[in-house]
Amino acid sequence: MPGSSASDATAWSNWAGNQHSTATVLRPTSVTEVVEQVRSAAETGARIRPVGSGHSFTPVAVGDGSRMDLAGLAIDVQVDVDRRLVTVPAGMTLRQLNALLASHGLALPNLGDIDAQTVAGAISTGTHGTGAAYGGLATFVAALTLVTGTGEVLHCSADEHPDVFDAARISLGALGVLVEVTLRCVDAFVLRAHERPAALDAVLADLPDLIGTHDHVEFFWFPYSSQAQLKVNDRVPDDDRPLPRWRGWLDDDFLANTVFAGACRLGRAMPALVPTISAVSARALSERVYTGRSDTVFCTPRRVRFVEMEYALPRDALPEALDALRRIIDRLPFRVLFPVEVRFTAADQIWLSHSYGRESAYVALHQYVGMPYEPYFRAFEQVATELGGRPHWGKLHWRDAASLADAYPRWHDFHRIRTHLDPHRTFTTPHLTALLG
Repeated sequence: MPGSSASDATAWSNWAGNQHSTATVLRPTSVTEVVEQVRSAAETGARIRPVGSGHSFTPVAVGDGSRMDLAGLAIDVQVDVDRRLVTVPAGMTLRQLNALLASHGLALPNLGDIDAQTVAGAISTGTHGTGAAYGGLATFVAALTLVTGTGEVLHCSADEHPDVFDAARISLGALGVLVEVTLRCVDAFVLRAHERPAALDAVLADLPDLIGTHDHVEFFWFPYSSQAQLKVNDRVPDDDRPLPRWRGWLDDDFLANTVFAGACRLGRAMPALVPTISAVSARALSERVYTGRSDTVFCTPRRVRFVEMEYALPRDALPEALDALRRIIDRLPFRVLFPVEVRFTAADQIWLSHSYGRESAYVALHQYVGMPYEPYFRAFEQVATELGGRPHWGKLHWRDAASLADAYPRWHDFHRIRTHLDPHRTFTTPHLTALLG
């Protein structure tokens, strides 16, 4: 294509290793080159798929045309400390962004537990952390620049093209190529983390108080046991209790990755041992309290490979969903090796946000690579769907356009915008056709 280099067909796979593709790779270095590539594709009926760092478990990054890598896109980074705004290239990773913000005394208000995603990939699939007063990362977007399917460069915000802004913040790459994002930040802050084992029933009974009194709450339930690991993070003025380096290595590297990986391999080889392994894992996680820079507390290393499905549920549906999940796991003909993760977010008004118009509880199911997962995930998906659940766009699910339309009040408005911005469906893929119609 004109205006930039393109490699020969190159193999690609996502982080989990469950999605693969081979495609010509486009590597634009300027917005002008992105425009030229998109216009060329539209004229010839070709397709382009912008791809981030490959941390989605779905085929959202898999297309039947060229793959666009934005890592080399030259966008001037702008940091406005007084207004707490930062403008960055969409291909920047969250890890790079967090370091940039920290160097200017700023931070994102909330984060998930992975920082390897690109900014565009994270916001486009609805990446979120936990915190009843906080939305997902897309709610921090103050403005964005989009190259549409006609090659138009569109600058969007709440004041400029507001409908496109509400559609494009979470769009799965279906509206165009995000090239630049402006994020609303806060002053850098310190978190106090308190992690402790607890009985699952006690955690559920205390949830209203926990959510109401702590800034960020999540818990992990260990299948085949009554135990959970509760994690709360709160903003504090001083970093007065840093985690010793040896303790961080022991808990986050050795136990959570090296030892856990060994336990998963053992459980995969000898499934009868999984309930014992789960119970031992729950007891092995001791209580700890520490403080640290916000992003270093939010984000933790994840080196044990897994596949994942996550559903956003109306918050008051959580107890019913977990009761059903326990029964599902007990009936499975195979074992579940990973704990179930539960997080919380505030309502927002982004059209394809999982939390559009309601406070949400997120239930994430994981399974170790090489283990069966589809019957497990599908059984819970049926429960979650009946409870009004919405699947995370970057995590495995089997919903299609017909079943999703009623779950999103602005579904048809999104399609109207999509038809206008990408009339030739330059950015569609087989996955998006099934998902969006």
